[in-house]
Amino acid sequence: MKKIINISTFIITSLIIVACGAYSFTGGNTGNAKTIQVDFFLNQAPLVEPALTQRFTNDLQDLFTRQTNLTLTNSNGDLHFSGEITDFRVTPMSGTSDQTAAQNRLTISVNVRFVNKLVEKDNFEKTFSFYSDYDASAQLTGSILENALDEIIERMIQDIFNASVAKW
Repeated sequence: MKKIINISTFIITSLIIVACGAYSFTGGNTGNAKTIQVDFFLNQAPLVEPALTQRFTNDLQDLFTRQTNLTLTNSNGDLHFSGEITDFRVTPMSGTSDQTAAQNRLTISVNVRFVNKLVEKDNFEKTFSFYSDYDASAQLTGSILENALDEIIERMIQDIFNASVAKW
């Protein structure tokens, strides 16, 4: 009887491990791709934040290397991202009774070209955009700028990940 229980436990455990192996908790499916290439995203926006290009590019690379089994390469990647930062703007959002802004909104837009050399129907060129609101009495510098960039970049690179390998 103990032998039957041990064999049953082994079979059930094996089935669970095999079944879970086909599922990715990140939701990403890279197919047969082994490498990823992320080109430097140049800042073509009318208003330029100097640290934005390096930070965006690095964060996009980090997301894919953390959440997939892809190897980062400088050229000829199975999956290839390129593009440019097209907009960095601050606009007033809500007014006060004395006709001044109570809140400002920082909006960043990035044009992304995605090429999947293994599955060409997945290729796209798309603009991703996100924003962060902050108090109008504050200057967009220091920790306010850092927090806004953290929020915007994190959201945009997650949207890029979902559009390219998660197919959301």
